[in-house]
Amino acid sequence: MKDLKYLLAYSVPLSVLAGICLNGAFSYTSILYVFVFIPFVEIFSPQKQESFTENEVNNRLKNKLFDWLLYLNVPIVYALLFYGFYVFSMAELQQYEYVGLIISMGILLATNAVNVAHELGHRKSTFERVLTRLLLLPCLYMHFTLEHNRGHHKYVATPKDPATAKKGQMLYHFWVTSVFGQYVNAWRIQLADLKKMQLNFFSFKNKLLLFIIAQIGYLAAVYLFFGVWSFVLALIAGIISFLFLETINYIEHYGLLRNNINGTYEKVQHKHSWNSDHIIGRIILYELTLHSDHHYKASKKYQILESKTRSPRLPFGYPTAILIAFIPPLWFYIIHPKLKEIRLKVEV
Repeated sequence: MKDLKYLLAYSVPLSVLAGICLNGAFSYTSILYVFVFIPFVEIFSPQKQESFTENEVNNRLKNKLFDWLLYLNVPIVYALLFYGFYVFSMAELQQYEYVGLIISMGILLATNAVNVAHELGHRKSTFERVLTRLLLLPCLYMHFTLEHNRGHHKYVATPKDPATAKKGQMLYHFWVTSVFGQYVNAWRIQLADLKKMQLNFFSFKNKLLLFIIAQIGYLAAVYLFFGVWSFVLALIAGIISFLFLETINYIEHYGLLRNNINGTYEKVQHKHSWNSDHIIGRIILYELTLHSDHHYKASKKYQILESKTRSPRLPFGYPTAILIAFIPPLWFYIIHPKLKEIRLKVEV
């Protein structure tokens, strides 16, 4: 029964649904839930450092409940998206209601679409790959899995990785360098694959070209069926979702670097990602906050990720960290002393 705790991940879609149905001030329900209620509760909630016995790992891997909890996000996300498009096209809303609902839809896509796609994107089955692409489609970030798996995981915590924030780099500058850097890297990987297969740019094996067509088709369909305001919702919500993703990238690896030994970077270790053991954030994000273990072995499913003693730990949960990162001087004031502590431990 304790594994049903991951049902709490559906609380974000429920808060978005409340905003769409009730309108008015309730349009901001999901914003208040994620960035006020959860940080407040996490202040008083205990942190739990997760670990499992070999028998527990085997049992959790055999339990298909964990997989279906991910799969169900696909119909949930699309149902809420299209309901939101319908409301935008039919209801007469005030300007502040439009703003609240657009941000709420962006939060929905960030937590229950792109975050779930990140987990499923490391899986091998065709079914799970299809679900990954369906979830990334409304986020307008379908190239993410290609670059993330073959770029970010290879070069994380090095200057070669645009998704690793440098010490002193502001979040808003990181958005630009990471978004464009990862997109360029994705094309480098794709073009290299085409060259290796001796195929031209317009081949059906050019996944990135197909992704562009799919994303344009998605936005065009929203415009044709729901009108210009819903098109604006789809476009801005998608952008918000991948900016939240990049904000999480920012806090996950900020200032952490692998040693370069004679031109070769040391193997990725648990010390190269920031972790958070705050329970609510862990559950809602399907253990994304146990990020060190994920990078140490990317194939590990979320239900068996563990807290490791050598992992740098954030003094707060991910929702709080996101808010603090929006204020660069405050972020630097809190995190830079932590970085110094980490480096002193390594030297010792």
